[in-house]
Amino acid sequence: MKLVIIGGGGFRVPQVIEVLSSPEAKLRVDEVVLYDVDCARTDAIMAVLRGSGFLDCPTSPSVSACYDLSEALVGADFVFSAMRIGGTCGRITDERVGLGHGVLGQETVGVGGYAYALRTIPAALELARTIKKVAPESWTINFTNPAGIITQAMRKVLGHKVIGICDTPIGLMRRACAALGVNQEDVQFDYVGLNHLGWLRTLVKDGEDLLPQLLADDDLLDHMEEARTIGGDWIRAIGKLPNEYLYYYYLNRESLSRIKNGEQTRGEFLNSQQSGFYSDVLKNPQKAWQLWNQYHNEREATYMAESRDPDKRDGRRAEDIAGGGYQEVALGIMEALTLDSPARMILNVGNGDCAETPLLIPELNAQAVVEVPCWVDGSGVHPQKVAPVTGAELGLITSVKACEELVIDAAIEGDKTKAWRAFASHPLVDSVLVARKLLNDYCEKNPLIAKVFTS
Repeated sequence: MKLVIIGGGGFRVPQVIEVLSSPEAKLRVDEVVLYDVDCARTDAIMAVLRGSGFLDCPTSPSVSACYDLSEALVGADFVFSAMRIGGTCGRITDERVGLGHGVLGQETVGVGGYAYALRTIPAALELARTIKKVAPESWTINFTNPAGIITQAMRKVLGHKVIGICDTPIGLMRRACAALGVNQEDVQFDYVGLNHLGWLRTLVKDGEDLLPQLLADDDLLDHMEEARTIGGDWIRAIGKLPNEYLYYYYLNRESLSRIKNGEQTRGEFLNSQQSGFYSDVLKNPQKAWQLWNQYHNEREATYMAESRDPDKRDGRRAEDIAGGGYQEVALGIMEALTLDSPARMILNVGNGDCAETPLLIPELNAQAVVEVPCWVDGSGVHPQKVAPVTGAELGLITSVKACEELVIDAAIEGDKTKAWRAFASHPLVDSVLVARKLLNDYCEKNPLIAKVFTS
């Protein structure tokens, strides 16, 4: 069993190797190849892995680095795509250009996410074409943000063999179960939306929906980070638990103000922090594992800091972080597909992929990537039918998906007008004139975006 990690010098790679090396893992991966365009970053991650002790486990896969994409992919059974085209410097530009025009520049929500997508889609499509040529039977698991957009673009080449994943939906469900004191294996749940735009709508045990009980109890809601940041009153008003990224929609004015008034954007923080990490590891490889843990703890503690009160931004509760991450979701998919060990998870899949219904969300087209519960087993990924989506939630899903599809078309066709329409139509942009200025500014300040419309 061979796994190739695209973006193999990424900070989170040790977490992937940790779960693969665990004696408790059902699936044994023999070989992991780290592909990256930056050999220094990969060297640093290899030093972390050597210091971690993971590679010394009898159950550990062999891990090596490769800098030729086609060579790396030969014989791959699974491919993890975790690219960051333009690096953290690109993310800073995404954020600062948006903020400069009075618009949120978050990397997956709104114009910041679209700027990221525009420069990433060409690289994602090139990766998809290489996978199809070199390892056509492999499964691709996409981590690259904005995950819904990139997964939908890659499906144009790889079809159902590419799956988008995110740990926030399943983390939301797990925290809800923990707050209620129920085992997540004993409940049925209904979750629907797009990546970073979804809602947990039911949580049923023994025929009873427990979600109303959770929403009605302030003490129980206090265990939900989403409720503390978005507000219990609003969550009760809508009658469902929102994905944490809906904070940027429901409290856009407040989030924008907090980010603008902060000392650093998230991109600036990560650029400084990650530069320090890679530099420190390369200077002190014998301390690589200790350094990784130090930087990892700081990174986790400051995640979405703008969503918390100023006096609470330097830390998160253990219950907010618990429940696994991308690496555990990805391992679960691999185990289910390879060992025919059925698993239930929330994934980014095609709107027309459900066997029970022509379209999961009838208002979207069949190719639209949506985020819904799925069963995964040896025969593939099987999206589960969800209850109808109505009202404001449907309006938000359809408007944002329309923008995402314009972004994909704009990147593939090099059509700047479609990109402008995508920017202008997003719910968090309030002026078509500002949208045009934003797009022009992104093109001026990031050659990778400008290239999309000139090549």
